[in-house]
Amino acid sequence: MSTPLRLGIIGTGFIADVIAHALRSTATVTLNAVASRRVETAAAFALRHGSVSVFESWESLLKSETVDAVYVATPTSVRESICLAAAAQGLAVLAEKPFLNWESLQKITQACSQAGVGFLDGTHFTHHPRTQAVRDALSQKTGPLQGLRTSFFFPALDRNNIRLQPDKEPTGAIGDMAWYSMRAVVEYSGSDASVAECRSWAQRDALTGGWIRGAGFLRLNDGFTATWDAGYTVGACLMDLDLMGSQGVISMDDFVLDWDGGFGKPDPTRLVGFTHRFGMANPSTWVRTETPSPQPQAHRMLEAFARLARNPLGPEMALSIRRSLRTQELVDTVVASLRDGSGLTS
Repeated sequence: MSTPLRLGIIGTGFIADVIAHALRSTATVTLNAVASRRVETAAAFALRHGSVSVFESWESLLKSETVDAVYVATPTSVRESICLAAAAQGLAVLAEKPFLNWESLQKITQACSQAGVGFLDGTHFTHHPRTQAVRDALSQKTGPLQGLRTSFFFPALDRNNIRLQPDKEPTGAIGDMAWYSMRAVVEYSGSDASVAECRSWAQRDALTGGWIRGAGFLRLNDGFTATWDAGYTVGACLMDLDLMGSQGVISMDDFVLDWDGGFGKPDPTRLVGFTHRFGMANPSTWVRTETPSPQPQAHRMLEAFARLARNPLGPEMALSIRRSLRTQELVDTVVASLRDGSGLTS
């Protein structure tokens, strides 16, 4: 067995806790260090996750020679500088998303490629075997894919949360939540066509000014369309995805975090899978396909990151970077439509 990848976590928020828990179930990556803006916060995090080394700054962690890779779970506003410094130090980079913009992400991925270190963005669902199973089923169950529609919400209107603070998260719910809608376009459409039309609307928090909800429509030059609705304002967790073609529709109600193994409140009785709807049939004739995974998707993401760290110049790395850049490109298109007035804001 290969020597485990020694990981340092930079940032100690909720999502960093999720990854630290996932690390307990994999032998390919181990948690060796943590850094935070407040050393007492890092120390408390370390105690929860195995009394790992604590650093009072991300700079000292990068220079410590105690890690082979870092997970950058900081606010978006400071992510680029940390990722670039990590690559310069020869460390593989697992970075939360979104990024400041496409240009910022390109700098990060180029730095990783030039340094010969791995890079992966922190999108969990792409690593679940269901994603590939759906891709494989599309031609038979939907025919040529015409478009998709997504809805991703969870209630999160605490103004102390960095998601609502534009100085830390400049694109708010658009970057945080609509990222998954744009990633679904990337993962399932197979289209690299440019955007022909983008219409967007977003709602801002009355006090912080952060975007808390958005909705919109994308049309690519090859005719593929995507409608999306995302944010923090709905009082339930919604994770709906429909993939639509002339032969039918593939649907999921947990496309971001599967009910079975996703974080939050996992429900192992609700098996992961997708539903095929077709014709003028009623729900009794819909066909359910289950796609179980022996490991949660966060675990599988860490395994993928370990592979990239060991083979940073391979085809898996190149594909990972292309998908990250394309996702950020689509997010940027939505944000631009809001900021230049072609989309509406309130």
